[in-house]
Amino acid sequence: MSIPTLPRPTVPDRVLEHVEPGTSVIVPLANGEPIGILDVIEAAADSLERVTVHQMHALVDRPYLAGAHRGRLDHVSYFLSPVTRPHYQSGTIDLVPCNFSEVPLLLDRLPGPKLVVAAASPPDRHGYVSLGTNADYTAAFIGRIPFFVEVNSRMPRTFGRNQVHLSQLAGWCETERPLITVEPREPDDVDRQIGALIAERIPDGATIQAGIGTIPNAVLAALSGHRDLGVHTELLADGLMTLIESGVVTGIHKTRRRGKVVSTFCLGTQAVYDFLDENPIVELLPVDFVANPRFIGEDNCFVSINATTEVDLVGQCASETVAGRMWSGSGGQADFARGAMYSEHGLGFVALPSTARNGTVSRITAQLTRGSIVTTLKNTIDHVVTEFGVAELRGKSIRDRAGALIAIAHPSFRDDLDREARELGLL
Repeated sequence: MSIPTLPRPTVPDRVLEHVEPGTSVIVPLANGEPIGILDVIEAAADSLERVTVHQMHALVDRPYLAGAHRGRLDHVSYFLSPVTRPHYQSGTIDLVPCNFSEVPLLLDRLPGPKLVVAAASPPDRHGYVSLGTNADYTAAFIGRIPFFVEVNSRMPRTFGRNQVHLSQLAGWCETERPLITVEPREPDDVDRQIGALIAERIPDGATIQAGIGTIPNAVLAALSGHRDLGVHTELLADGLMTLIESGVVTGIHKTRRRGKVVSTFCLGTQAVYDFLDENPIVELLPVDFVANPRFIGEDNCFVSINATTEVDLVGQCASETVAGRMWSGSGGQADFARGAMYSEHGLGFVALPSTARNGTVSRITAQLTRGSIVTTLKNTIDHVVTEFGVAELRGKSIRDRAGALIAIAHPSFRDDLDREARELGLL
């Protein structure tokens, strides 16, 4: 049997053959960004017309983000990162409000030509590359729009629905570049108190989603004595890897993808990337599956664990603004909180320290700070957790909610919150 000849790698410059006027260039988040390919596109910016890069959580700063080529090469973000945040605040990039699960649909509806450029693992013996640390919104377009990929010899080969055959690509090039690593932030004593309060409420056999930050990290550390947990999460990072390697995670009670660790992207230390490489227990799947609340709800006892920055006395959570200014984006928080609602015996936790600014500001407020944006609706919120306890809100009246939230606020602010609540007619 003859083996067909596979397409050979080319130079990154060949990507420009696929960038027409008005092209939407779709780029994966984090380490899915093909740095060399975007270098080429940016270097050619003066010859481009109305090209827009669409991306969540960029990790590499570039002149075009600061408006160097406006009208020729622009950027639309769907979740701000430390790199893109100052550019958004200075008005040189745009931000689209969205839930993570909806990003493929939003991108699909963009007018004009589209092109995915992505980092990828080296091809296997069958001629398939994987999108490595990512599936996110880009994997949803495999076979639907052209892909031009940058094969990085250091990118882990992963499994799930993020493989592309070389014959399906518009082109590919090669590089060797270390992945960007992110060290987990060490929880403090308050984080650990919150983590313990959440962990003790999670039963053995639950399927968990853990967001980003010190509080989710503290929860994961507190789950080390649990058994047979499942994982279905947007982000796979060091804390989950530790639980998987210790045997706490087996996934044997999951309904969907039983026995598998399901995620849509990975970001962490080099140890996580090494763990991912050719690891069949991990499936990286498109985010319109992973973060779809209806699919999430099919798992019995699904537990969502996320952090927020501010909660008002009816239970509205502002998780993407700080001091009333945009800081990040909705991500998958509302998706997973909603999915936990649909799950039989599901539990949703939104957690935050009771104060900010060295104890001078209460994070539980009578009304959200001016400019704050609601990420997770009051109707979706289940449990709110601070170091002072757990407020159970689902199915509770406005009066009961306000009382429960005041009870877990810092004691220094409870009298003021009680007075404001009465002035607002909440108590």
